[in-house]
Amino acid sequence: MTRYTWHWILLVVTITFETVFILGDNFSSKIRDENKGCFCKLKGEIDDCSCKVETLDSLNNNKIFPRLNSLLSRNYFRYFKVNLKKVCPFWSDDSRCALKDCHVSNCPEDSVPPALVKNQKKPENKYAKKSNEDDSCEEERELGALDRTLSAESKEAFKNWTKYDESQDLFCDLDDESSADLSYVDLLLNPERYTGYKGASTRRIWRTIYEENCFKPQPTYGYEPKSFHSTKYHDMCLEKRVFYRMVSGLHTSINTHLSARYYTPAINGFGQGVWGPNVKEFKRRFEPETTNGEGPQRLKNLYFTYLVELRAIAKAAPYLLQEEFYTGDSEEDEDVKEGIHELLHIINSFSDHFDESQLFKGNSKEALKLKEEFRNHFRNISRIMDCVGCDKCKLWGKLQINGMGTALKILFSGDTIGPQSTVNAKSKKTFQLTRTEIVTLFNAFGRLSNSIHFLEEFRAKLK
Repeated sequence: MTRYTWHWILLVVTITFETVFILGDNFSSKIRDENKGCFCKLKGEIDDCSCKVETLDSLNNNKIFPRLNSLLSRNYFRYFKVNLKKVCPFWSDDSRCALKDCHVSNCPEDSVPPALVKNQKKPENKYAKKSNEDDSCEEERELGALDRTLSAESKEAFKNWTKYDESQDLFCDLDDESSADLSYVDLLLNPERYTGYKGASTRRIWRTIYEENCFKPQPTYGYEPKSFHSTKYHDMCLEKRVFYRMVSGLHTSINTHLSARYYTPAINGFGQGVWGPNVKEFKRRFEPETTNGEGPQRLKNLYFTYLVELRAIAKAAPYLLQEEFYTGDSEEDEDVKEGIHELLHIINSFSDHFDESQLFKGNSKEALKLKEEFRNHFRNISRIMDCVGCDKCKLWGKLQINGMGTALKILFSGDTIGPQSTVNAKSKKTFQLTRTEIVTLFNAFGRLSNSIHFLEEFRAKLK
């Protein structure tokens, strides 16, 4: 070869190596960025479980999410009977903006399924006579307001639903069923999304939940710090870790929805704003830099909460397979039963469920005491939901807490506790689920399923 030819060969080789180096460096940088960002912990085994994040992503996004979403649009699941007028038992209402005007409008009588309502008076909205005078609250009032619209057909259906429920041999009393403040809300008209509810009021809600009603590590030097890193929970017993991670997972799910269904006002204030994912808001809530390093672990806790509620539905499968899912529309009721059967088949085919038998073991007296403490803490959190200032936020908070409580009730019911244990309709003298419990169980699980699905969207946008 000539000197000229060798020169060109050397030049090509040099350029090739430089290109590979640059591409490799860019690839390494991308990996480093992913390992440092929101999703750095969303891989491998979920804490205190053997199941992997990747397995749940596939199960949820490909199989459970589409079927569950379809079921939750049906009449049995879309109408939630709730009392949003309970007084906060812990402090006086000190909120503003969303607190008074972020309310749910009652469903008109001509819009409620007729099988649901039985001589139910339409509760008066205590805020209807007085509007908020602070103009700066206008966005919060609009975004947080609940739509209670129901058709006359729906109202009439509710009457039959109530008659059917009351004919059942219920073991547990239905909470607050006689209250005049109870009303049906159409969940499809009131999706969980950004409402503008923020500030001191919402901070106090979560601070009270975490600092006063979550289990905490024992203080090392005789005092309890105001805040602590989640890694300290590894020093706690399994039961207390489970409680904390479930609450954290719920909190994460709520924040994910607020980020995925965020309201962006129209430019210059003209025209309608748009709803959609807000990457900046998501990063603010979950980036390590903005959360004292806690954000990635909070995202992983979402998967833990999902696993617990998934296991509860699996355990209750024999019971749910015997449920009528009655609304008065025989064709739709059969469709719902068929959809439930298909969903439960998928859930039961999953082999790596949360194992509740690991909880409350050891010394029987200590275990019983811890279980009662576990239950009381959770009851307190459910009561805190009545202190939420935005009615739409309160609606979804109460629904999801009730759903989680129903999941725990299922897990600790039955003759045995463990991966193979179940509850069924033959044991109604010792175990049963009300319509409200079933509605909240599936809708709460639906919120978690939606959140995991949203994470895929945010992961793609952050690449």
